[in-house]
Amino acid sequence: MPKTEQDNKDIATNYSKYIGVAFQMLIIIGIFTFAGYKIDQSAGHATKWVTALLSLIGVFIALFIVIRSLKN
Repeated sequence: MPKTEQDNKDIATNYSKYIGVAFQMLIIIGIFTFAGYKIDQSAGHATKWVTALLSLIGVFIALFIVIRSLKN
């Protein structure tokens, strides 16, 4: 069964939506990790606890946003 032009548009729309979600996740996690790194760097911590904590918070926020957007 050949694909129609509408099927191709639907596939492209779905791909672009999920790629957008992936970039949102990367940006959120990256910002939180970078902020934690800068805080650890300026405070002179030997162990990077703030980086670890903020990156984990970024992961949870990103997952929350993804789950919320997939429900819609």
